[in-house]
Amino acid sequence: MKEIAVKLTDLLKKGTRFVANNTEEDLRFKASTDIWSKKETLGHLIDSGIYNLQRFSEIQFENKPYKIRKYSQNELVKINRYNDADSMELLSFWLSINERITQLIKVLDTDTLSYQIELDNGELSDLNFLIKDYVDHLEYHLKQIIN
Repeated sequence: MKEIAVKLTDLLKKGTRFVANNTEEDLRFKASTDIWSKKETLGHLIDSGIYNLQRFSEIQFENKPYKIRKYSQNELVKINRYNDADSMELLSFWLSINERITQLIKVLDTDTLSYQIELDNGELSDLNFLIKDYVDHLEYHLKQIIN
């Protein structure tokens, strides 16, 4: 898990540099109404962070297998009006959520990482998979923001 924590920290640094070096106009730009702006994508990563911090925490005391609850990604981006928010506020929130996640995953032991989860398709996996999937998801969307 230490490698995952290092990877997450590196991704946060990359995202911070990008947001800090771009204008509100550039971050707000939408190529079409069907595609998220860079700010909306960052907002989506905030929502993902919120949900996954809750998942990574709850799995430690809830019944197993822990059932993964889906969330309405597009609706959350719209309702939270991320494109109208200040980019530095979004960046700060994103960093805070992910710093908490980083600290949490650093202290997880082998037994905890093997706690069973039930994915929304009914398949079983474990917390280790869920954490790696979260960081891969963050990396995927961060590449969308930066490119």
